[in-house]
Order: sequence, then structure tokens, then C-alpha cells
Amino acid sequence: MIRRFVFGTMIETEAILQKPSACMDSLPYLKCSEESLSFSYEMGETDRIYGLGENVRGINKRGWIYESKCSDEPEHLEDRRSLYGAHNFLIVDGRETFGIFIDYPGILTFDIGYTRHDQMTITPSDWNLDLYLIEGDSLRDIVRQFRHLIGRSYIAPRWALGYGQCRWSYMSADEVREVVKNHRDLHIPLDMVYLDIDYMERYKDFTVNEETFPNLDKLVEELKEEHIRLVPIIDAGVKQEEGYSVYEEGMKKGYFCKREDGTPFVAAVWPGKSMLPDMLNKEARDWFGSQYQFLLDKGIEGFWNDMNEPAIFYTEDRLKEVIEEIGTFRGQNLDLDKYFYFTGLVQGLHNNRDYYKQFYHNIDGRQIRHDRVHNLYGYQMTRAAGEAFERLVPDKRILMFSRASYIGMHRYGGIWMGDNKSWWSHILLNLKMLPSLNMCGFLYTGADLGGFGSDTTEDLLLRWMALGIFTPLMRNHAARDTRRQEVYRFENIDGFRHLIGLRYRLLPYLYSEYMKAVLRYDCMFRPLAFDYPADPHAAQVEDQLMLGEELMIAPVCQPNADGRYVYLPETMKLIRFKENGSIEEEILDAGHHYVKVALTDVVLFLRPDHLLPLSQGGQYAEEIDFEQLSYLSYVKTKAVYEYYHDDGCSRDYENPAHLSTIIIDTEGNVTIE
Repeated sequence: MIRRFVFGTMIETEAILQKPSACMDSLPYLKCSEESLSFSYEMGETDRIYGLGENVRGINKRGWIYESKCSDEPEHLEDRRSLYGAHNFLIVDGRETFGIFIDYPGILTFDIGYTRHDQMTITPSDWNLDLYLIEGDSLRDIVRQFRHLIGRSYIAPRWALGYGQCRWSYMSADEVREVVKNHRDLHIPLDMVYLDIDYMERYKDFTVNEETFPNLDKLVEELKEEHIRLVPIIDAGVKQEEGYSVYEEGMKKGYFCKREDGTPFVAAVWPGKSMLPDMLNKEARDWFGSQYQFLLDKGIEGFWNDMNEPAIFYTEDRLKEVIEEIGTFRGQNLDLDKYFYFTGLVQGLHNNRDYYKQFYHNIDGRQIRHDRVHNLYGYQMTRAAGEAFERLVPDKRILMFSRASYIGMHRYGGIWMGDNKSWWSHILLNLKMLPSLNMCGFLYTGADLGGFGSDTTEDLLLRWMALGIFTPLMRNHAARDTRRQEVYRFENIDGFRHLIGLRYRLLPYLYSEYMKAVLRYDCMFRPLAFDYPADPHAAQVEDQLMLGEELMIAPVCQPNADGRYVYLPETMKLIRFKENGSIEEEILDAGHHYVKVALTDVVLFLRPDHLLPLSQGGQYAEEIDFEQLSYLSYVKTKAVYEYYHDDGCSRDYENPAHLSTIIIDTEGNVTIE
């Protein structure tokens, strides 16, 4: 059951496709305080809080204070309160079980046992919001109801579940060719090479540097012959430059964000002084989306949107003030306080929250200050692209994912988990964000494998790959000035080839589970408590996940480890994929086990009376035979699997012909119905 409670007059987010009528009853579970502008809930001692999408800390969000504010935050430390997305959905699970969605585009705080261990307090910046309260038969039922409310998740082309290689930046077409050649020559599967900002002409959106990437359309065609897609980045900021057609047209039509007095709001990002397209203005959004045609015409079939929190390096006014104030320190003795104030002046330029109060959006003819709708910007940028693709290439799936997001954007694209680091803790953070993002509708997701910032190590990248082979978005991505982390640069090329090759063997299962989760409004990845609600031990597990109905995964997230402890809520079959190509199987009883996992092993756990379909693999997704499969099974009475298989590119998603049932009996006989 879903009830909607209205407080004030909210600014429309379009996160909800069809709003239920406002409920006139009193709000259950939560105490509402108009004086303190907050909602509060008294938590029981063992209550668990799931959700909030992309954020730091655990699967159970209890014990910290979170801020719903899309933030350009590459330092994913435990003391951070927000990351790139704003996902205001959570479930309370304990003495009472219910879901809450706060549809509110401004900055929102969730104090979940931080100030008081037994109290959750939700505080918006103003009192104009809709609150949805969802009750159901189970945690998964609450999620499904919510997902129906917000609409079906984005569906990526099947090739986008292949392996992708990225770096900030591949500086020329020849460097891209070298990356592709090394993968193909060494028989390391690959489907995508990503282009970061240096493919552009001086960081200008919808341009190409003709000196380093001449005849981009020819390069795209050449790579497609190798079954490789080129996926360029698009940034939110449009360079302020006379003669640049995107800038000039946007200025002429008034499609950029403005100050209160109507003058242009100029903020610096990669190109220096830049304009922010008014993504919340429908006309401007349609105009910006049409710009993708420039790259579609060159044969591009995938994009990633970046810097769309929006990130702001500085404004000219603030930069001038800081430079002048820094000058006053000349000749001074900088004691402790003065030194930190001095360094804080420059550090405070980047993404200063005051900037959000300095520019406005035109929303249906109303002038709305940005801080009131901050969390919608990245969502609406990706919506601009998604709606443009519907117009420009209506019969084709286009890959699209974004850095910033709000619930609702899940209908137009996926997300990657932001600019993480080459830290072991970020493997675990990658794992923990998967179910909470799935809860919010973001199914096409994954982290930068190996870490974006800092220098990776071979063992870290191998362990991260062993998790990444299961996530729909599988991308190795590193920042400039860090160690090159293409897998062929490391000593154990055979190990990396094995791991990435296994991804392609698993694709029939992964694609099937991805599509079923989308079409049935379900989670592809779930905490163990979602599937074993009566098991108190399952609720305590924070480093294992259910994947589909068949599997449990438990990656190794520690350096120098020869294995890890695993909790099995029921008897399961351990399946071990070894580097030499062999597969080992072992039945393990329910309970606690120490499982050895060599650095290039992949271990997963199969539930009783379930089976896992595998392909013979391939060097790219289109080479995989999704019909001639082999099976691993754990049969007690009869193993049954519902298999989804379509062509991976058209939009005939719900055709019953795409579903078949695979059955294996106790004699090992396979029947397909």
C-alpha cells in the first residue's frame, strides 16, 4: 500500500510517473514537526535502515548522518555525508517495516542514529515536499511497489554489458587503436573504449579535436569492424567562446542559467569560463539533447554524462575576491589559524555551496533559485539525452550513464559510482552500494574497477575485477597522472584474461537477470536479509550479496588474503572458476565457513534446485552464442531457471517469446520449454 502526504507546495521533480491522490489521514510511524521542519522516527534497538542509493558506509545505513546533495566528491571517505547522487528512498526494517520516499529536489538531511542512537530525523531545507509511505508483505514487495511508482528502469544495449576500458585520457586516435590492438592480440575480451575530455577541441562539448582525432567517423567505423564501440564523455558546462556554435545558439535563445537580474551566470569548469545549460527548462533541455546528433551522426552509440552535479571550479567574482584577499597575507607571519584560513581560501573555491544561490532556472515560466532544485540537474541533463535518443534513433538502444542523479533519472540512463580511489575499502563500498542503487531503480551501474584516483596494484585490480565481472557496467577507469592500469600492463595477464573471459561466459545469466529485474521492478543485487528475513545472521552480513534468484557472491576485499569467511543462510554449492579453466564444485552446509580464494579464482554460491547457464565465451558480446549453453546446477529435486533472451538491441522487451524455462532433473537431463 502506498500513501502520499503533501506538505506545502513542492517543486515538481517528475520522479513519480503517476501520483496517487494525497492522503488526508494523519501520518503514521513518523512524528512531524513543522517548527523544526523535520520528520522523526523512534528506532528499535535492532532496526535496520536500507536504501539511500549512492552513499558512503554500510548496507545498513544506521549510525551516520547523510545529506541528499549531489556532490562532486572524489574523496569517498567515511566522514563524507553525500556523494554524486541524491536518492531519497529508504526502508525501515524491524519492529515495524515500511518504506519512505521524500520527493524533494532541494538539500535534505537524514540523521539515522547519529545524534541519538534510537532516532532517525529527516530534515528538508524548506517545507515543500511530498512524502510517500509504503507498506508491504516483505522488503522486496516494498521495493517493487516503489519501483512501479517511479517507472521502469533504463535498458542498456546488450553489448554494454561487455568489458570497457577507460582512462582520463586517451589522447589520440592512435592511442585508442593501441589499446584495442593490445586487447585483441592478447585475446583479452573488450567491447568498449571510452573517451574522456581530451577528445574534444579545448574541452568544448559536441566538438572533436581534429588534430588528434581526425575523421572520428572513420575511427568509429574502423573500431566497429573490431566489434568495439567508442563511448565519448559529455560535460555539463558549455565553454564561453565567441564563434562556438553551441555557446552562441544557447546565448541567443536564452537557454543558459542566469543570475537573478537576468545576466548570464558564468562558472568555470574544464574549459574555464562556462555556461550551464538550463536543464530544468524544457525548451533548453530539448535543445541540449539535440546536440547529441553531432556524435550520433559519426556512428557513436553510447555516451557518459559528467560534471553534472553541477560541478563548479569557481565563479569569476569569487575568484577575484580570493586573489585579492590572498594578497593581504603578503609579508605576514602565518600562524596556525592564519595558515589554515589562507589555504582554505583556495580550497573553498571548488563547489562552494554559495554558488547554488547565485543562479536561477526557468521552470515553466517561473524563476527558481538553483539551491531549491539542485539535485535535479544531472537527472535532467541525462533526461535531455534520453528523450533526444527517442526522437533521433527511436528503434535503437543507446548506452547512456551519468555521474549525478536523482530518482527519476533511472528511466533515462544508468550511473557509475563516481570518482573513487584505488583503495581496498572502495571494493567493499562498490559492493554495498549495489543493492541500495537497485532499490532506487538504478540497475545499469558499476564502479571504476581498480579505482579512478591513486595508483592501483595488481592484486587490488584482480580482486576488484572478481567483483566487477558481476556488475552490469564493467569498466576499468583511471585518472591521468596515475599508474596505467590497462590489464595487459601487469605481470599476470593470464589471470586478467581468465577473469574478463569469465564475464563473457556469465553474460547469458547476467543479461537475463538484468532484464528480468528491469521488467519486474525488482533488484538484481540484494542484501541477504531480503531473501532470508527470518535468519538473524543474514541481517548482519554486509559483504555478501544475492545476485538474481540463483547466486550469492562474496568477493575478497582485503589485501594479502588467501580467502575469506562466508556465511551461508542455507546449504549451497560452492562453484570455483580457476585460472586454468577448470571448475570445482563442493556442497557446503549452512553456517560459517572459511573459503580459500586464490588471487585469480572466482567463487560463487549456487542455491539448491537452481542452475547457472554459461556460454562458451567470446572476445566481444556479439560473438557470444546465447542459445548453445552449458549449465552448472545444484539439483535436489528439480533445478529450474527462467531464461530471458532477446536480440539485445531492439525494444521489443516484453515479448513472451524472449522467455524460456530450463529444467534439469536429478538424472542430469536438460529440458527447455
